[in-house]
This record gives sequence, structure tokens and C-alpha cells, in this order.
Amino acid sequence: MLERSHIQSTGFRNVGPEGARTGFEVRIRQANYRSSRLSLIEGVDITVDGVVYPAEGNLFRLGEKAYTREELNEATQTRLYVGDYFTVVVPKEGGLTRGVHLVGSAIRYRHPYFPPEFQPAIVRNERHATIILP
Repeated sequence: MLERSHIQSTGFRNVGPEGARTGFEVRIRQANYRSSRLSLIEGVDITVDGVVYPAEGNLFRLGEKAYTREELNEATQTRLYVGDYFTVVVPKEGGLTRGVHLVGSAIRYRHPYFPPEFQPAIVRNERHATIILP
């Protein structure tokens, strides 16, 4: 079951082999009020303890498929439905330390019916989450 917060407490973890972590990942609930095509998401910036990890360096994973920021633009036939979640994979050598972290997300949506001067619409969220395994 997904939590109300966009940032899910499950799915926040380090990635890569223990002792040689390559980064971390954050699970995020679809934050839009309706489904959308992946191509309408410009990216997701992640912030951990005040350090910003811009969308351009992160991978966006939906199911088993991972997308770079540029590949999201081409995913015009893939939809993200209300109630879905996706994972943002952030490269960071060594991963994060064990313990509680303040995690933020900024999802950049393009709404085709919004005037260009209001694009992208940025949906922000922040919460504390815990890394259990370093």
C-alpha cells in the first residue's frame, strides 16, 4: 500500500553490492491528480540532507525499465497511472550512511493544457526516511 506522502518510506535504500555501493534510490508515488505520459515528466530532483541531486544525473525507473532524463522525452506511449509509483536512482559512490535522512523530491511536470510560461509545474515533497543498510 502506498503512503500519502509522495516519498515512500519503503524503497529508500542504497544500491549496489555491500561495501561498494553505487548510489541510492527513492520510491515516489505518482503525484499528479491524473495519469500522464512519461514524456510529460521533465525529471525529478532529489535532495538528501540539503544536497541536491539534479534530475539530469538520475535514472527514472518504472517497473523493470530505467530511463535517462533524455529517454523520458521519447516515452510518449508509456503511461504513469494514479496509484502507480516510480523509483529515482541516484548515482553516489558509497551510497548514503546508515540512519535518518531528510529527503526531498521536486517532480517537474509538463501539462499540455497549461500556458508555456507556467511550465513546468513543480511538485515538491519532503520527509524523513531511514537507510538501514549502509
